[in-house]
Amino acid sequence: MSPKKLLHLIDGGENIKVEFKQRFSTHIKIAKEIIAFANTAGGYLIIGVDDDGSIYGVRSEKGEAELVKETVREYCQPQIDYQIEYIELFGKEIVLVKIPESDNKPHRIQDYKTLLDLNTAEVFIRVNDKSVPASKEMIKILQSNTKSTPLKKYNFGKPEVIVFDILRSKESVTVRELVEQANISRRRASRTLIKLVRINLLNIHTKDNGEDFFSSSGEL
Repeated sequence: MSPKKLLHLIDGGENIKVEFKQRFSTHIKIAKEIIAFANTAGGYLIIGVDDDGSIYGVRSEKGEAELVKETVREYCQPQIDYQIEYIELFGKEIVLVKIPESDNKPHRIQDYKTLLDLNTAEVFIRVNDKSVPASKEMIKILQSNTKSTPLKKYNFGKPEVIVFDILRSKESVTVRELVEQANISRRRASRTLIKLVRINLLNIHTKDNGEDFFSSSGEL
């Protein structure tokens, strides 16, 4: 990337595809950012720049890069593709880590388990300018999108009718609302909303605090 393009990224501030770090913090914190980018739409981790866009540079670009490589290798599961560049701005060295959107979602903090455990897996996604934990519903949707397994049959019942009734009166619905209004278990409510996302009747959204809500995809 050219210095001019990097300056343009920095001027745009942190967002869904850009995260600043003045310096490498901890492996876990950096892993969360890298995982969130890979699980969402990809992005850039820029090391040597403060949250307000101030350019500080790094003491050792190769040292920072080695820490990033170690993070991806030992703290991210499954492995994540990335590229590292060293770019000089105003006489200061910046480390730019480019993470593409993954085709092998969901990625999680390394837990040394063969299969993903929904109850313990630390999966992160990018929401606006933050990396937040993914809900069980979001994790399942990431899994289904990766597997590209279409639903062969899907019968509409009372819970689905209630979802559409809720969306006629308000713009969104949550798992909790469906549990209360349909008088069903959280597991069934979650499964219902996930399936409606998978057949493109609903969209899933995540707030900055990690809470999910669902809205009509426009095909209702």
